[in-house]
Amino acid sequence: MKLIALFILFWTLTSSAWAFKTVVIDAGHGGNDRGGSWGKVYESHLALDTAFRLERYLKMKGYKVVMTRRTDKYLSLKQRSTFANKYKNAIFVSVHINKASRTGATGIETFYCGSEGKKLGQAIQDKMVSKVKVHNRGLKYARFHVLRTTKIPAVLTEIGFVSNYGDRQRLKSGKYRDEIAKAIADGIAKYD
Repeated sequence: MKLIALFILFWTLTSSAWAFKTVVIDAGHGGNDRGGSWGKVYESHLALDTAFRLERYLKMKGYKVVMTRRTDKYLSLKQRSTFANKYKNAIFVSVHINKASRTGATGIETFYCGSEGKKLGQAIQDKMVSKVKVHNRGLKYARFHVLRTTKIPAVLTEIGFVSNYGDRQRLKSGKYRDEIAKAIADGIAKYD
């Protein structure tokens, strides 16, 4: 019986990529920094709405969730990573919307910096692509400030292009933002 209990304890400790209790959600941009925009469609607003939807799905799964911002306010990159670094047993997920000068650019992608971020990012990217059936731009390494300076596993998701007509129409839909949020939550649960 003791051998079984030891095996279960060992399996539990080694099966999880990173032991975490908290998910720090960062809605990109905000305040006077609207991020990517097209007409009156602003990244900062879409990211915040998606972040709230993600928070709801994560709480339904039993995770503790904290948000870097809950209103349309500006936070510096340093403020975002400093906030995230207050949480030791946590992961960091930043939600963004892409923009490109080429309007044909489309799809979703996830960025990471460290090895645990890579595992987390892959789980999230896989779930987003399988759930919403959009162009897969892949998992990519980047040294963005919030990825580089955050001490917990961190990813930055780009959930579509505001500059692409098809993506923009999807992003304007609450149903699409809800599906993306649920897929990100499912990816986090898969990583866990």
